[in-house]
Amino acid sequence: MKNSRRDFIKTTALASAAITIPTYGFSIINKPSLSKQIIGHGDFKYRVHQQWGNLNPENTPVKNCHEMVMDSKGRLIMVTDEVKNNIIVYDKSGKLLSSWTHNMKSAHGLTLFKEGEDDVLFITEPLTGKIIKTTIDGKVIMELPNPKEIGVYDKDNPRERYKPTETAIAPNGDIYVADGYGSDWVLQFNSNGEFIRKFGGKGFNDDQLSNAHGVAIDDRDPNNITLLCTSRKHNAFKRFTLDGKYLETIYLPGAFVCRPVIDGENLYSGVCWSRLKYLEQTPDSGFVTILDKKNKVVSNPGGTAPKYKKGKLKMMVQDTPLFNHCHDVCVDEDKNLYVCQWNANKSYPIKLERV
Repeated sequence: MKNSRRDFIKTTALASAAITIPTYGFSIINKPSLSKQIIGHGDFKYRVHQQWGNLNPENTPVKNCHEMVMDSKGRLIMVTDEVKNNIIVYDKSGKLLSSWTHNMKSAHGLTLFKEGEDDVLFITEPLTGKIIKTTIDGKVIMELPNPKEIGVYDKDNPRERYKPTETAIAPNGDIYVADGYGSDWVLQFNSNGEFIRKFGGKGFNDDQLSNAHGVAIDDRDPNNITLLCTSRKHNAFKRFTLDGKYLETIYLPGAFVCRPVIDGENLYSGVCWSRLKYLEQTPDSGFVTILDKKNKVVSNPGGTAPKYKKGKLKMMVQDTPLFNHCHDVCVDEDKNLYVCQWNANKSYPIKLERV
């Protein structure tokens, strides 16, 4: 039934007018307006629900909608750097369920981990170097140590900055921290917050990173679980073993990718910028990119169709002026996408309905 519905929509979709930046609708009850435009490629095409997550900015404001995860109850949990509500919880219709805050001025990374029967969250704040583990409703369970305070970084060296942007949690509970706005190390802690090792670091060798913005556990092969690290300025994801040994680079020319998001056999990522004029990082040029189980790009919603020549991926750039700077993608059980943006005029998330 689902495939026939997709086929029907594909064959009957009409071209739409140019998409504009979403307005800040004050209603959280009315159904969001629908766009007739379909974006994406191949089997990964989407209808845009541009006003899906709009809330009343007087009561529930946002600055940057950094990241979103879905908990075991199907609620969509988003982190923002608005101190009035660092966390906003939606249902799938875009209705506000709740919000809470820890007064973080730069709340950035949001990771969900299933600990026994309970969902827990890990929140990173680059400006303070703070990383907290909380319950789903915000109670702090643990705070990770700052590497400058435990001798992992040189406390007296101002060049060795610590500005963490993301965490990933291994099946055994080990915590990986991407120091994406600092020194580009990936730091590994055990589940109790005790330091194990660091690897990566800023540079241009295969095993080094440049803007290690995101990190994720890649468990698509359960017999070979690895770590994917963003190297955004390299337009790449780099794969490491769980003990920090470099394995490979997934090169995504033109795409300044944010964190990798694993769902089923696929890998999704927001592209914060693409290379447009003179092959430079261009403002307001974001899109979403989707890779298959072989790490081949199969769709770029909002971007140009992926093209390979002699096995090598060609440059990818923005095609549809829908997004400003895509910062994260959340995938629900129906394979719909929820796109969070940075530096997008304080806009709320956009839903992409799979068709």
